[in-house]
Amino acid sequence: MAKVSFDELLDAGVHFGHLRRKWNPNMAPYIFMERNGIHIIDLYKTQAKLEEAQNAIKQIAKSGRRVLFVATKKQAKTLVSDLVKKVNMPYVTERWPGGMLTNFATIRKAIRKMTNIDKMSTTSSWNNLSKRERLQITRERAKLEKNLGSIADMSRLPAALFIVDINKEKIAVAEARKLNIPIFAMVDTNTDPTLVDFAIPANDDASKSIFLIVNAAVEAITEGLSERKLAKDKEDIEEAKVEETEAKAETTAEVEEKPTDAKPKRKRKPVSKKVEN
Repeated sequence: MAKVSFDELLDAGVHFGHLRRKWNPNMAPYIFMERNGIHIIDLYKTQAKLEEAQNAIKQIAKSGRRVLFVATKKQAKTLVSDLVKKVNMPYVTERWPGGMLTNFATIRKAIRKMTNIDKMSTTSSWNNLSKRERLQITRERAKLEKNLGSIADMSRLPAALFIVDINKEKIAVAEARKLNIPIFAMVDTNTDPTLVDFAIPANDDASKSIFLIVNAAVEAITEGLSERKLAKDKEDIEEAKVEETEAKAETTAEVEEKPTDAKPKRKRKPVSKKVEN
């Protein structure tokens, strides 16, 4: 897993915080200095926290669980969705559906409804509908796809959330905290890092900064998935070897226990010669 260097963080503008008057006092440990009324984030601490988050998120991926990425702000939508698609993880880049986590059963109903529309469109009953009815159903399907498309295959609650801006995603943070779901998040100088489990102090407004941090998380997931696949392949090979050994042992046992049809040869008695007088 590649470690993000200090220079990469600096070039991406990860160190730029908000105006001093907008700061959250809980971010004090992560602030290096103030320049022209703007707080500067300590990039050495960003490095350490990012590495810690990468290790944790890698273990989640290695265990086969899923991480839900949340980024509905304009400058993060496209780049987050593009990065997360590579590792096949769910993401929310449109409006956060209220009760997405705390009322997950209702969300699953909406997903099933979208699936049913897809099935209906391939049957003959679709052609029996009027043009207006088909248009209404198509629009409803498009709306569901926009809000739920990326989580359509999420059959259970995610193991963790990765959030770009916790101030903007307050509802997502509240729901995750209520269900004790771990939260990974980029925390700027105007946010409260105590609300999340893995706080990564970073500029959450600049697209370059968002890309660098999210990409680091995605790389950690990729490595976790690769290690999971290698472990599974190794396990399959070992199981195959065990099965092969057992099969050979069974074959040998069958051969040894199999009765022979040929009768054993009887020894001929030696013929004694009579001695003539």
